[in-house]
Amino acid sequence: MPKSKRDKKISLTSTRKKGLELKRNLVDQIRECVDQYARIFTFSVENMRNSKLKEVRNVWKHSRFFFGKNKVMSVALGRGAEDEYRENLHRVSQRLRGQTGMFFTNKTKEEVVEWFSQYQLKDFARSGNTAIHTVVLFEGPLPQFSHSMEPQLRQLGLPTKLERGEINLISDHTVCTAGDVLTPEQARILKLLDTPMVNFHITLDSVWSNDGTFELLERKDNPSPEKEGVEEEDEDEND
Repeated sequence: MPKSKRDKKISLTSTRKKGLELKRNLVDQIRECVDQYARIFTFSVENMRNSKLKEVRNVWKHSRFFFGKNKVMSVALGRGAEDEYRENLHRVSQRLRGQTGMFFTNKTKEEVVEWFSQYQLKDFARSGNTAIHTVVLFEGPLPQFSHSMEPQLRQLGLPTKLERGEINLISDHTVCTAGDVLTPEQARILKLLDTPMVNFHITLDSVWSNDGTFELLERKDNPSPEKEGVEEEDEDEND
């Protein structure tokens, strides 16, 4: 009787080595960027969309973004004053929590802050987002949809029927009310209606400069920005 393929043992040694190598490469890349660029900004993304972040990367081709793998990025910078790669980089490391990234650039702080403060893109809401306004569909024809979409619209909860090859709403229907936490069905209907409800936005959190200064720019738990220099290095940095 042939041996089952399910019993085959696979060595993970090569996989682990490859993963370790990738982490080391990322550490090296980040440290090269520290040496190459004048400033590091930490940032968070509101209503994350990979396509939108890619657009930002394309605009800032002269700079470098790192997003994800916070633990590895922290190792590259240094987790404490005793092992930091450059002075005060452990402060940047402490900002890498949750959905936070790093942005390396030679542009001035003023240029970066101004650009990102103005950059917002409308996008469609997803399940779990909050409706920012009420959307109501009134009884009557829905000419924006082809007749073949009627079963899909009905499945999403719209009271529709086909009349002479045209989709009709048989009664008024509230898609969502301002303040609602959107369901998957509501989010899908809003997208079909071409009704964006969220903004893709990058919030700058802090900036480190290659002279060793570190500054908090904007965060919800501390709305008043503070600036910290090299001379304040031995302060307690636990958040």
